Amino acid sequence: MNAKPNWLGKTLELNIEKVAHGGIFVARHEGRVVFVSHVLPGERVKARVFEDRGASFCRAEPTQILEASPDRVPQVWKDAGVGKAGGCEFGHIKLSRQRELKAEVITEALSRMAGVDMAVTVEAAPGDDDSNGLGYRTRIQLHVDEAGNVGPYRERSHEVVKVKSLPLAVDDIQELEFQNKNYQSVESIEIAASSSGQIQWKIDGKLKGDERLIERVAGRTFRISGGGFWQVHRAAPQVLTGAVLDMVAAVGIDKTADNLDLYGGVGLFASTLAGRFGNDLRISSVESFRQATDDATLNLSDLPNAKTFCMSVERFLNEKASAGAKPTATVVLDPPRAGAGAKVIERLLTISPKHIVYVACDPIALARDLKQLLAGGYKIASLRAFDLFAHTHHVETIVSLVK
Repeated sequence: MNAKPNWLGKTLELNIEKVAHGGIFVARHEGRVVFVSHVLPGERVKARVFEDRGASFCRAEPTQILEASPDRVPQVWKDAGVGKAGGCEFGHIKLSRQRELKAEVITEALSRMAGVDMAVTVEAAPGDDDSNGLGYRTRIQLHVDEAGNVGPYRERSHEVVKVKSLPLAVDDIQELEFQNKNYQSVESIEIAASSSGQIQWKIDGKLKGDERLIERVAGRTFRISGGGFWQVHRAAPQVLTGAVLDMVAAVGIDKTADNLDLYGGVGLFASTLAGRFGNDLRISSVESFRQATDDATLNLSDLPNAKTFCMSVERFLNEKASAGAKPTATVVLDPPRAGAGAKVIERLLTISPKHIVYVACDPIALARDLKQLLAGGYKIASLRAFDLFAHTHHVETIVSLVK
């Protein structure tokens, strides 16, 4: 078999075929797959190869757009784009088209990895169309170089990019203008803002500003300590809890059985479930991060039948399965980007809840876990997807599964 030519550093003329997971696009040249960033399906481009994996694939970035898609727009963040600041990889695409592309990624992942063929629509977050998807981020992480310059990392590197603005951030964060200040002997700055007006930041882990952020969602109050997890999009908590509560209502919930909020964070879903279905709801929030568990304990303190557990979800389910406790009715799980994983799904199948609501931020991890759940006797009752990360490739998907 003839060896494949090495294209590293070579400029290729390519027809872009489709979107792929991870915010990149697929082209083919002389029978080989080439992944290209910052382009669109249907475009013809010149692209320079910066990584050659032989027979597997190549990676390239565009140097010239020969035939542009009608969905191409000027990059919404001038400091981002090819070879510039990361975090806005879809900023050159019309907002409505971004959602179509994300729907294609979810659809393909479900079909290829879970054997599920269904139409998917990605819904807009409230307010995004009016703002062109700007000013929504309530969480920002910046880095600092040796000269004290503050900014995001350059794409595919740990080089700090000096930027003039942070257009995806909410106004309260933009007004601080950390990117226009100089910090010596500092490595990172994390900034968070609440919908009720508090703002806090961490400089190399040292908390500044308000000690706690206060949020109101679905009639419930949440207190989040410095660095505690909360959804990035300002509208995400309301959007996600609304969808989860509707899915639970459609199936019904047994208030006296065991109900679980896995990867529960500060208690968002556990608290709003009780707010919707009664303060006497029996529910346990499970979270491995101590600070988040402490916040959840405070946020659920008025609910007599709510409990919090600071341990890994796998350990909790192992203990629950071993104890032979009463049947589990409803499980809501919102795992990290890597998904729940085979061992957690196996334990879920062991305790056999009536209803599972899976909140996912990665289509590939979701599809992998769904394959196992479907093989274990569950079926999809409903699915919704939301664009809570405008101008990036990320997307949130919620799936309701019943036995």
